[in-house]
Amino acid sequence: MNAEKTDAPRAVIVISSHVARGSVGNRAAVFALETLGFPVWAVPTVILPWHPGHSRATRIVPPLDQFKALMADLERAPWLGEVRAVLSGYLGEAGQAEAVASLVAAVKEKTPNALYVCDPVMGDSGGLYVPESTAAAMRDKLMPIADIATPNRYELEWMAGAPLPDIKAVTTAALHAGPSTMLVTSAPAMMAGGIGNFLLDGSQALLAEHRVIERPPNGLGDLTAAVYLARILSGQAPVKALQSTTAAVYEILARTAKRGGDELQLETDAQSLSHPMAMVQLRHLLHPGRDKRA
Repeated sequence: MNAEKTDAPRAVIVISSHVARGSVGNRAAVFALETLGFPVWAVPTVILPWHPGHSRATRIVPPLDQFKALMADLERAPWLGEVRAVLSGYLGEAGQAEAVASLVAAVKEKTPNALYVCDPVMGDSGGLYVPESTAAAMRDKLMPIADIATPNRYELEWMAGAPLPDIKAVTTAALHAGPSTMLVTSAPAMMAGGIGNFLLDGSQALLAEHRVIERPPNGLGDLTAAVYLARILSGQAPVKALQSTTAAVYEILARTAKRGGDELQLETDAQSLSHPMAMVQLRHLLHPGRDKRA
């Protein structure tokens, strides 16, 4: 890949949860983006000692007026022109969505071709793990303004209001979700014993598959969103970005599982972010657009 001009915007604002121990939320996204060469402005939406899936944990959510004031400071920062993209993930409360949307607008006013990636972190196969008001705020305020969205299958089901048992149903839901590019993680695979990342944009429908690894650690969605964004910002075509992102995340997952880790071990497997060796199955599916192109 050709090096970009040093004065071109390269920074990414990442807005998500922060944990003291572990590799989820901002901890995963910031590490991945910086490892891949992108400076990060990190904004915590909630602070936790560890992922609450391990055990009950103290939860510190910044007061909403202070969170909005901090975000407003970023909007008028003299360095805002450095920002190439915004990535939002887990929100501590519903009111934070308004401040995220306002910051996205400010970034795009400064840099019209800046990207906004919405990772609507709200639930998994067990249902919502945020209040419904927070999930609705992500669906109603952030998804409509996103250039790229990266929900998992279960989050897309909640937003669509219907089960998505197969790739055809996922495709239909992704088509009507709002953002022009949808990357759906934990998508149904066509290979036996597999799971996939499904990408739908204006011209193609792609499915990258790998085998299921049972009881995976948390943070895979956060990592996928960040790595895919880095690939796109580096100039990779969507098909290559999907394949290399899926390979990188799967490789890190497989290595972590082999060691018996309860958290993704990104610092150990940093090389996998830039040069993954894992093989994934990539399928070109029929695009559901009105022009009926494949």
